[in-house]
Amino acid sequence: MCNSYEHTIVITNRHLVQGDFLKQLEKVTKLRPHALILREKDLTDDAYESLAKKVFDLCKREDITFFLHTKIEIARKIGCQNIHLSIPVLKGLSETEKKALTEDFCEISISCHSMEDVEIAMAGGATQIILGTIFETECKKGVLGKGVEFVREICQKCPLPVYAIGGMNLQRLPLVIDAGAAGCCMMSGFMQTTKPLQ
Repeated sequence: MCNSYEHTIVITNRHLVQGDFLKQLEKVTKLRPHALILREKDLTDDAYESLAKKVFDLCKREDITFFLHTKIEIARKIGCQNIHLSIPVLKGLSETEKKALTEDFCEISISCHSMEDVEIAMAGGATQIILGTIFETECKKGVLGKGVEFVREICQKCPLPVYAIGGMNLQRLPLVIDAGAAGCCMMSGFMQTTKPLQ
């Protein structure tokens, strides 16, 4: 297939990186993935904002869509117009806050695990769905993968781009694209390589 990376979304996890985190992200962004979501949920708001500004610059340099994870106010503050949220966070917003979300952000990415989640996400203004957990993965040990047919079932009902997450790699990417997904999200594959992925 064409450049596989254009169908991938990078999910960051600096704890998986051996060496300099920003240097790893620089290598990864040069591969021109579709997007990057700065996860790093354990950072303080100040530390997250400082890191987000640096990663935002890396993504701008390579023209990659950059999402902040959950930090709505920080995204507004640094001028990032893309946000990724979980269903619980989305459900916790007031109607006024949801309306502001759709006004202030170009892309609203939502993590979903069922068709019910997808419907909530769409009602909340989602522009893309991150669908999991498709295959078993190290970061969610014990959680059984829902498989490619689950992807197919959701994609048949969901008009938005769907990106599969959970145990994904470039070998499995064609399977989910064939099932109707726009692509996949990868964490370990992008964070644990010592050189740019081949």
